Amino acid sequence: MSQATPPLSDSDDEVLRLDRQLCFATYSVAQAFTRVYKPQLDQLGLTYPQYLVMLVLWEHDDQTVKQIGDRLNLDSGTLTPLLKRLEAAGVVRRTRDAQDERHVRITVTATGRDMKAKAAEARRDVGCATGLTAQKIRALRDELMLLRESLNGTL
Repeated sequence: MSQATPPLSDSDDEVLRLDRQLCFATYSVAQAFTRVYKPQLDQLGLTYPQYLVMLVLWEHDDQTVKQIGDRLNLDSGTLTPLLKRLEAAGVVRRTRDAQDERHVRITVTATGRDMKAKAAEARRDVGCATGLTAQKIRALRDELMLLRESLNGTL
C-alpha cells in the first residue's frame, strides 16, 4: 500500500461499522444502478453486462473478445457466453479473425445499431434518476475512476 494505515485494535470497532465502509457504499450504489437500469434494459432485451458490451461496441465496432474484455475488466470465460447470447438475439455477430483464427471478432448487427438510440434514452433517464447535475456526475465518475486506478495499482 502507498500509505501506512494504523493497525486495528479492539478499540477500533467503529472502523469496522458497515456504514463506514467505502467498499460497501460503492457496492450498494452499483446494485442500485443495476436496479434502475433493469426496466430500461428489459425493453431492449439486454442484461446490464450485455449493455456494457454494447457500449464498448457502439463506441468502436469490430473488436476482438480480448479487446472487449480488457475494456470491461472481464475474462473471455465470462464474456463468451454473454456474447453467444447477444449473437443468438441477433444483436452482434461473432466471426474468426481472418489474420489469426485464434481470435474471435465481434461486430454489431443492424439490430444492435438500431437499439443504440433507445439505450441513449435509457442512459438519460438513469442520469435523471441520480438527482445529480451533469457536472456532478462527471466529477463523481472521474473520482471513482481515479479510485479504481489507485486500487488497481496496489495489486
